[in-house]
Amino acid sequence: MHQRQRVNNNGKYCSRQKVAQMATGILGICVIGYIAGLPLYWHSAEVVAALGHSTVSSCSPCGCDCLAQPLLSIPEGLDFSFADCMRGDNETNKEVQKLDKELLVEELKQREAKAEESQREADVALLEAKKSASQYQKEAEKCNSGMETCEDAREKAEAAVEDQRKVTVMWEHRARQKGWKEDDANTRSQL
Repeated sequence: MHQRQRVNNNGKYCSRQKVAQMATGILGICVIGYIAGLPLYWHSAEVVAALGHSTVSSCSPCGCDCLAQPLLSIPEGLDFSFADCMRGDNETNKEVQKLDKELLVEELKQREAKAEESQREADVALLEAKKSASQYQKEAEKCNSGMETCEDAREKAEAAVEDQRKVTVMWEHRARQKGWKEDDANTRSQL
């Protein structure tokens, strides 16, 4: 960062930063003097006054004890204290308690309404789930019934095939007894 510099009366360079530091230092000394100087001034004035009273007093002593008085005082017309503020009025307290009760009752009613709505939604969902379960149960029963029918038909078909096989074997056996040969059947089928 480029700082501009200027030449003072002696020909030496001083920066703006040094000028700002000096100004801040002077301001700090003034503030400290103001804060610490006033109490020192009043204390020294009291010491001088006390020494002057012991010798020759040209004026009467001050009747107030400034150190015993608080820094902030409330005018006498305003008889005011924090205890009065906190004590409150009975009617105000009763009204506040009544409002608190009303707010609690209203909040409880809202929570009850919300709970009832949630219960209704849960009941509707349960009813729909029962309907779906009943429908699936009916479909499963139909499927089971169809499976049993198919199984019965398969068993009957197997029994019929087995009976047909027995009849075929029996007819082949009779045909062989009467002189039928398998070669004759093959040649006839080729013609």
